[in-house]
Amino acid sequence: MLSLREAVDHEAERTGFSGVVRLDRCGETQLLGAYGFADRAHGARNNSETQFALASGGKVLTAMAVMALVEQGALELSMTARSLLGADLPLIADDVTIEHLLAHRSGIGDYLDEEAIEDICEYVMPVPVHELATTEQFLRVLDGHETVFPAGDRFAYNNGGYVVLALLAERASGVDFHRLVRTLVCEPAGMVDTQFLRSDELPGRAALGYLSRDGLRTNVFHLPVLGNGDGGIYSTVADLCSFWESLFAGRIVTAERVAEMVRPRSDLLEGPARFGLGFYLMYTVISNWSAGAWPITEVLDARLGT
Repeated sequence: MLSLREAVDHEAERTGFSGVVRLDRCGETQLLGAYGFADRAHGARNNSETQFALASGGKVLTAMAVMALVEQGALELSMTARSLLGADLPLIADDVTIEHLLAHRSGIGDYLDEEAIEDICEYVMPVPVHELATTEQFLRVLDGHETVFPAGDRFAYNNGGYVVLALLAERASGVDFHRLVRTLVCEPAGMVDTQFLRSDELPGRAALGYLSRDGLRTNVFHLPVLGNGDGGIYSTVADLCSFWESLFAGRIVTAERVAEMVRPRSDLLEGPARFGLGFYLMYTVISNWSAGAWPITEVLDARLGT
């Protein structure tokens, strides 16, 4: 039987995985491997210090920033979105709460409904991507989406809900969302290489995001130029390791808050995954092409259990 490292190496080669895998247990790194290219055109390989766009993995950091504001008293889980939105986004039901949004149980219409996207290579952003650099600029794309189901009725993954959370966090605190994530989450967690980066001015350590296993076409025209509450922050495997350690050590929010966040709110329809407040209760693997992480995740599921 192949060792875990051999199994990961084999799957990475078979699927063309491009990214980094790190497994830590009891404070020790048991597996660390980098595969593929951060920049295919220039032959720059990924390494353990490469910064990757976390895509929707950034929702975890949004959830943590919101919960930090809850601890500070600036927000409450039972607070309605309407209490801070005022006349903005009138199609969001008056009874939708911050807890509903965190748990993907709000029922609001989604500006980027992933179930409706047939091809990941489609240009799905409804406005030019360079016009989405601040949270308030998202109001124009969040607006106009009818309620799908009553708040709390069921789970439905929702990108727009997490941008709404970022907007609520900004309005409640009076602080820019990107700064909130840095000061409330990244700094207490020791995540020194985690930050929101513009896709049109990436530093040398950041991996380009590719749409397919092969080729040079990146996703620069497919996503907001600067990530927001629903994803897009850049990070490294070392920072993610530091995040999980800091989270459960109570350095970001208290242990009681963490327990509340990881308590399952929804059992998903496929597989054993469950969802708490901002968390899928499963593994994290980072990659710099659209579907690249899933085969490696399946190997870890099979070897380590879910």
